[in-house]
Amino acid sequence: MSTQSPQFSLENKVALVTGANTGLGQAMAVALASAGAAIALVGRSEPKETESLIRQVGGKSAVIMADLSRTEAVESVMAEAEGALGPVDILVNNAGIIRREEALDFSELDWDDVLATNLKVPFFLAQAAARSMVAGDRGGKIINVASLLSFQGGIRVASYTASKSGLAGLTRLLANEWAARGINVNAIVPGYFATNNTTALRADDVRNRQILERIPAGRWGDPADLGGAAVFLASPASDYVHGTLLPVDGGWLGR
Repeated sequence: MSTQSPQFSLENKVALVTGANTGLGQAMAVALASAGAAIALVGRSEPKETESLIRQVGGKSAVIMADLSRTEAVESVMAEAEGALGPVDILVNNAGIIRREEALDFSELDWDDVLATNLKVPFFLAQAAARSMVAGDRGGKIINVASLLSFQGGIRVASYTASKSGLAGLTRLLANEWAARGINVNAIVPGYFATNNTTALRADDVRNRQILERIPAGRWGDPADLGGAAVFLASPASDYVHGTLLPVDGGWLGR
């Protein structure tokens, strides 16, 4: 049972979260469950730890196995989520991949794989969720997970930078089209977080020091640090927030 104030309560809401088996997706899923939402956990691997954490906060979840690099998965994902938990009120497009290579040598396969997972499928998931929200005349919340590379260029990650820059623009476009239909579309922009994906960076004394020197907060983010932003953007507290990219980065972009 949620103890949130009504403004931040997600009681009787259904949230679909992609890539929720570990890290940032897991933390957001647990935070939404803590606020009262039932969670559809979507991804390629079993999110057993996430399920356990959701049970610990008194929440409810359903697992949907899907390959989120293929648009063919979208229809079945939405149907399974709504069949298990009811109409989707909140979509969190979190699943993503990254490939690293010099731009001179970057392959078409690494371009296509990243763009499909990070941009194409999130768009069609948003479209499917919005169609359901419009058909049910209930509005809803769509939260994309962008990146610092939605604002910066980076190096050796051409397709990732392109995908996250595209997702930032798509967030604004969808907000423009759907705000009048009662659908809020926004994005969270995570900074440097302590997850499996950053283990090598944190183990490199030089890179770790360089990154920490740039972060005004002076520390790596903990995945739980994203929870408040996710609940805010999913709740009635953000009803007049549209097309925003909300950095949760310890001040990195302000440096």
